[in-house]
Amino acid sequence: MTRVERDGEGFVVDAALVAEILGLSVAEVREGMREGAIATRCEEGQGSDAGRWRLTFQHGGMARRLVIDENGTILRRSAFPLRSPAAPGSSSG
Repeated sequence: MTRVERDGEGFVVDAALVAEILGLSVAEVREGMREGAIATRCEEGQGSDAGRWRLTFQHGGMARRLVIDENGTILRRSAFPLRSPAAPGSSSG
């Protein structure tokens, strides 16, 4: 398997790649996926982003994103902190 492969409407991502971008072992990725500690999202590009997809992996307060083309080629990687929802009764400004 290459690191990212097309699978019908979605993609299959090699566990070793997910482990690399999350800073975990492959065993930790498998366990995290089973237990729901790692969330994933696949979004298809529209307009000028047609033919590209965003694969986002969320774990431990951080999100790591891969932008890929239709062949599974990684075009860009990024990471960003996840926002926590505002506490009830708090104001944002």
